[in-house]
Amino acid sequence: MRAAVYDHYSHDLSGLTVREVPEPKVFPGSVLIEVRAAGVNPVDWKLMAGYLDGLIDAQFPVIPGWDVAGVVVGVGFDTPEFAVGDEVMAYARKDVLGAGTFAERVAVPVHAVTRKPASLSWEQAGGLPLAGGTALRTIDSLGELGGKTLLVHGAAGGVGALAVQIAVNRGARVIGTASAANHDYLRTLGAAPVQYGLGLAHRVMDLAGGPVDAVADFVGGQLETTLAVLREGGSHASIADGTVTEHGGHHLWVRPDGSQTARLADLAEKGLLHVEIAQTFPLDGVADAFRASQSGHTRGKLIIVP
Repeated sequence: MRAAVYDHYSHDLSGLTVREVPEPKVFPGSVLIEVRAAGVNPVDWKLMAGYLDGLIDAQFPVIPGWDVAGVVVGVGFDTPEFAVGDEVMAYARKDVLGAGTFAERVAVPVHAVTRKPASLSWEQAGGLPLAGGTALRTIDSLGELGGKTLLVHGAAGGVGALAVQIAVNRGARVIGTASAANHDYLRTLGAAPVQYGLGLAHRVMDLAGGPVDAVADFVGGQLETTLAVLREGGSHASIADGTVTEHGGHHLWVRPDGSQTARLADLAEKGLLHVEIAQTFPLDGVADAFRASQSGHTRGKLIIVP
């Protein structure tokens, strides 16, 4: 089968190639998925650069990609949960970096897989599991938000926009940081937008009418502002700044969990969660997708469509 691969850690995206690789083995407790769409996440190019080598081993050549939506074309032993022909989606991270989702087919442990709702396109389903799971876990960590004010740093990004929608659905008043170009977009999601940058804490306090009850940080480097606007006893979490734990916050990393992805699918099926697609790329365009992700200015998800 064809797949995008790299043979060693590198910051140079020219090291990504598309070539024939062996077919995945369908191990017990797994399903073989024919990939229809696979979401690009910043972690994908960070892994290629070796930034996470201290956390996860790599078996080269590596096929990048942790998100997937597709059709089951094979099932392993003792896997009664799914059958050939089922439309599914998954956050497909494995314990070792190697057989990822930017390929024509991928084998995924069944515990990470859930059914794709008919209301989601392949591209939306392929872009939801990791970003959505991160958003969901972050909002869960902040406790009850009904009637409370939540500040979201990076509210227009792939994770932030999903977190805004989840929080609004739970009855929170959401204030979201974004560039001026994305303020109207945030309003469509139900958030009150605020320009990031110098003076942010004062703008947030003015908009909120005082301290906020909770803060979710999806960009990093925001701890000083978070602590300045958070009420005493308020909750906060970050996916990008581990130092928040020194100040009573949660530092979060999402793990593959089909039941969690099913919660996201249910919200999407009910029309409560929209996945915006920024751009799609073929396998030969993975390097271009990584460059777009690295720019930090993409609104919505970047999707690989094999």
